[in-house]
Amino acid sequence: MLSTKFSGEVIRRNKHLGLNEYKFLLKAIVSSGIGEQTYAPQMVFDGREACPTYEDGIVEMEEFFHDSIDKVLKRNKISPSEIDILVLNISMLACRPSLAARIINYYKLREDIKVYNITGMGCSARLISINIVESIFKNEKNKVALVVTSESLSPNWYTGNDRSMILANCLFRSGSCVILLTNKMALKNKAMLKLKKLVRTHHGAKDEAYASCVQREDEQGNIGFHLDKTLPKAATHALVDNLKTIAPLILPMRELLRFAIALFMKKMNWGSTKGGPRPVINFKTGVDHICLHTGGKAVIDGVGANLNLTEYDLEPARMTLHRFGNTSASSLWYVLGYMEAKKRLKKGDKVLMIGFGAGFKCNSCLWEVLRDLGDGNVWKDCIDNYPPNTLVNPFLEKFGWLHDEDPDTFTMPDDYVIP
Repeated sequence: MLSTKFSGEVIRRNKHLGLNEYKFLLKAIVSSGIGEQTYAPQMVFDGREACPTYEDGIVEMEEFFHDSIDKVLKRNKISPSEIDILVLNISMLACRPSLAARIINYYKLREDIKVYNITGMGCSARLISINIVESIFKNEKNKVALVVTSESLSPNWYTGNDRSMILANCLFRSGSCVILLTNKMALKNKAMLKLKKLVRTHHGAKDEAYASCVQREDEQGNIGFHLDKTLPKAATHALVDNLKTIAPLILPMRELLRFAIALFMKKMNWGSTKGGPRPVINFKTGVDHICLHTGGKAVIDGVGANLNLTEYDLEPARMTLHRFGNTSASSLWYVLGYMEAKKRLKKGDKVLMIGFGAGFKCNSCLWEVLRDLGDGNVWKDCIDNYPPNTLVNPFLEKFGWLHDEDPDTFTMPDDYVIP
């Protein structure tokens, strides 16, 4: 776990940072919405983030795979030999044999298994994986698919001083999720959710959106993930276009008609709409729960404002960001897990998932809850502590003294004490 104390030690080890970079990181960490119990790969705790090995990335992923896959197969009483389709998405680690091949070898999956090993799709890869399985299910019956989602941080920890790339270290954390999908009627009674609709939007043809979130080298040759100032704008445009497509598929006609009339009146400057706020479509008329990607506090706040969501609606995303950080493509499942652990999900409820990713992409899907859900899942050891009384990160209290330092004389002490 990355406590405030240890985070400070990791920052101190980066010899490329000066006082201004320390202050920038202080502000970023304090305002990130991330708490004291997120996870990082082993090489960070070994002090090797500046020189990770190839094996670090492999071991990080295999620890997730073996733990998560074992649990989901055991819980559903599914044998590895029953798996017909394997979809794996790890964006920032490609190896030979592939990570999917390593799973096949470890679990001795069948020779005729359909395999898809996805890389480079970023945080939005989870719904891309679901879409692949959905397409196969339309043509093949009685199949069982295993979808494995994670991200490898070990070979991608940034050790330079470019502010736009340091941010990734503040936000991204280790995490993983494995789910089973099936169109086999014999397994219907075990199912938790049913996929109703899925929509994908890709703005890669727009230069600004394409460049808003990209892996690159800094001026010193350090590889990192650049988060541009245009990212919020790119995310907003992708979200709007995506919701324009999925809204008519999932919302009642009365809400679509109300919104269309309100929008028309606003454009014509008629009545009380003149000079007022832009009309907002109410997704809660057709959706009971909204599951947001934990891309950061600003992302959650922005989507909440655009969709006019309440703090109750945003709580699962905020708490997931606080407890687990941004776990990339697996984050939506942690958010869904929070809803399940809090016993919010009841039979017949509709859950809208919205995710973002480099490219720039926005993907969304609608699930129907098939039975009352209340498993503690990954949250079982801490769910009673959420939501906490405050989400304020103690980093400012511990490192606020940085604001009083003189840039001309500042040096980070080697033996400073953190209370």
